[in-house]
Amino acid sequence: MSGLDAELRVERDGFVLDARLVVPAHRVVALMGRNGAGKSTAVAAIAGLLPLDGGRVVVDGEVLEDVASGRVVPPERRPIGVVQQQSALFPHLTVAANVAFGLRTQGRSRSAARAEAHRLLTDAGLADLADRRPSAVSGGQAARVALVRTLARSPRLVLLDEPLAAIDAELRPALRDAIRAQLRAFAGSALLVTHDVRDAEALADEVVVIDRGRVLQQGSLASLRAAPAAPIVSRLLDGATD
Repeated sequence: MSGLDAELRVERDGFVLDARLVVPAHRVVALMGRNGAGKSTAVAAIAGLLPLDGGRVVVDGEVLEDVASGRVVPPERRPIGVVQQQSALFPHLTVAANVAFGLRTQGRSRSAARAEAHRLLTDAGLADLADRRPSAVSGGQAARVALVRTLARSPRLVLLDEPLAAIDAELRPALRDAIRAQLRAFAGSALLVTHDVRDAEALADEVVVIDRGRVLQQGSLASLRAAPAAPIVSRLLDGATD
């Protein structure tokens, strides 16, 4: 199948993640759960940053990891982009140079990477930030630049791990709109990790609720609200995170 199909079993420090996550092609799926539910563990396993103890990770039909066969594609060779809660822009590079860096790793010339970086920033409405250092942009702007940098490498799947969690609440609605536009222009699939139902409402086509390392329910927000599979599903969709 196209998109992501991941069967994940990870055992770490007494915690067990045992879940199947499916992201259909060209869709955005929000992975929701309270703190410690296994969301970030799932992202790390899909990206190849945590080895699987069982299962497999398949993106657009390509097997990236399969415990049964022993196949493991290293993280840097997976067609996956990751956007973390902290944007992790290189502080010594300008915004444009940060975006160009990812393009250079694909073998593009310096001039071609620079030109493409400026085009991508312009398309995202961030052209005025091109020559600034990360220290001179806001947290919301840095989050958008980090997404541009990730998408510039043309991944087939992008993982967004709480990209809005560190942003001031009053700035999040506008940032959600901007990220939604970026994801709509993206040709691949996306898994959005969040504990905030407003992120899911604004950005996701479907929602997966995970708790204690297990998937409880997946579907549209409307279907989950109409028939929640467990009390924690209702609580999360009502805005409770503890």
